Amino acid sequence: MEKNLDSKGRWRNKLVGFRVSEEEAKLIDNCVALSGLTKQDYIIRRLQCRDVVVQGNPRVYKALRNQMADIYEELKRLESCSEANDELLYTIQLIAETMNGLRGESE
Repeated sequence: MEKNLDSKGRWRNKLVGFRVSEEEAKLIDNCVALSGLTKQDYIIRRLQCRDVVVQGNPRVYKALRNQMADIYEELKRLESCSEANDELLYTIQLIAETMNGLRGESE
């Protein structure tokens, strides 16, 4: 097996793994999709308490569109706002921040 260096010349030969619940996995996947980063890059940045800067691209746009469609369907399903769960509210907040950032990027 041939070794590969990353873009900063580091050997990345250590493997870190951990278990999460279905809900946690879905939340992580949503955050990764909205960031436009790979899951590895996203998790490393978050663990190092570094900012995740979203670069607008078609993949991010598609993730935002899909998340908004999911949120719309969930909101239609809810009978009252008091039943909304924390994960949905967190995702809505993340999408709003991302869209505000993308709007500021185009100005």
